[in-house]
Amino acid sequence: MALKITDECINCDVCEPVCPNQAISMGIDIYVIDPMRCTECAGHFDQPQCQQVCPVECIPLDPDHLESSEQLWKKYRRLSASKEKKMP
Repeated sequence: MALKITDECINCDVCEPVCPNQAISMGIDIYVIDPMRCTECAGHFDQPQCQQVCPVECIPLDPDHLESSEQLWKKYRRLSASKEKKMP
């Protein structure tokens, strides 16, 4: 399943640069995670990097976006293929 950032976020800016899928961006008040781009770092790292660096532990799994490990890998492959097509 994708991750989400809760309203406990302190906007410390450490999660956005570590996301390998560019799934994290600034929302209206706090950072947000695009569930269509979040793979929980599958294909890149063993653990979600945003969770690893978050000082207030405000990035839980998003129960509204349930995904199996297989689905996360499929999303990773789709995102990787899309990225390769954009490269010259």
